[in-house]
Amino acid sequence: MSFCTACGHTTIEKIPLGDHQVRKVCTHCGTIHYVNPKVICGALALWEGKVLLCRRAIEPRYGLWTLPAGYMELFETMEQGAARETREESEAEIEIEQLYCMYNIPRIGQIYVLFKGNIKDGQFGAGEETIESRLFAEEDIPWNELAFPSVERTLRHYFADRKNNQFQLHLETLGSRLDHTG
Repeated sequence: MSFCTACGHTTIEKIPLGDHQVRKVCTHCGTIHYVNPKVICGALALWEGKVLLCRRAIEPRYGLWTLPAGYMELFETMEQGAARETREESEAEIEIEQLYCMYNIPRIGQIYVLFKGNIKDGQFGAGEETIESRLFAEEDIPWNELAFPSVERTLRHYFADRKNNQFQLHLETLGSRLDHTG
């Protein structure tokens, strides 16, 4: 960012007073431009024991399978974001049960928040960012065609938790030395 979004003047890199990191700071109005992680909200949407997956019609990972999820918007809650993204990508309305998985992904500055929920009336389709949506039983999951590590981790948690009917919150860091699954 070379120019201030508040006043249009140039920015410089410096450590603002009281801070500990280099930031872009406006040379004119002094606005500090913070770059913070993005929050991705989504859902493990279920119907009659099966999991809803969407085949991506966009990059990254075009053509691979994912859970319906996307960037949280301003002025919405994480639950609203998960429901909206599910609607946009799979044309499904969901009833959220619980916060289910949270993933820190510091290497790309993202936080994934996934809710467990049920598809209302079993209705779903494919939104603009989706080639197709499909319900999968555990044995039919296309494990080698999943778009992201967070999708695989969430599915593995779900099928393990389902065996004992205990669905705890899973919090993990992915994509670092702390993540032994890649």
